[in-house]
Amino acid sequence: MPDMSASVSLAVAHLVPLAKEVDENKVTPGVLGFIVFAVMALAVWGLMKSMSKHMGKVDFKEAPAPEESGKGGVKRGVEGGSAA
Repeated sequence: MPDMSASVSLAVAHLVPLAKEVDENKVTPGVLGFIVFAVMALAVWGLMKSMSKHMGKVDFKEAPAPEESGKGGVKRGVEGGSAA
């Protein structure tokens, strides 16, 4: 795998003179900020679309509520004795 540090340092060396031309008292996001925001917005849109598709595949059936029998409040499985 090629060493990426040389290409990164070359790219930074070209960008440093451009940064010196910018007014130091004015801060703007610029084109790079817009591109980053647009990529993040597209990623969120894609994730929401994927989530919607996956949630559509879920087949959830709620269990029916247990009916009250009215036989004195004894729960099924409890014999009324001590567990110990």
